[in-house]
Amino acid sequence: MLPGRSNAGPVGRTRICPHCKATILESAVICPQCRHHLRFGAAAVPQQQTEAFTALRVQGDLTRPEHGGDWEYSVVMSIRNERGEEISRHVVGVGALRPTESRTFTLSVEVIKPGGRPR
Repeated sequence: MLPGRSNAGPVGRTRICPHCKATILESAVICPQCRHHLRFGAAAVPQQQTEAFTALRVQGDLTRPEHGGDWEYSVVMSIRNERGEEISRHVVGVGALRPTESRTFTLSVEVIKPGGRPR
């Protein structure tokens, strides 16, 4: 067992959210996809203070000019390891923009330093 951890299992272990079926961290108290609470009562309170912060946040706007027809878009998320190898790739969303429409896209990477959590 790692220092500062209870029987929480290996760091980075995943499970399926029972609400939206997204793959999430086993240590999550709230699903980052659907934002449902996953643990209640004492199980929702970490035994030790857990550090969490947003390591990266990027926001951008896509605005369709008045002329030139409709646009279609695909939002693709790719994660690479330290050697530049792609380890995950997902289409996050697709859509269309008609003239004068716009969309705002936000990417955030939330980092959690796992602490001891009850099971």
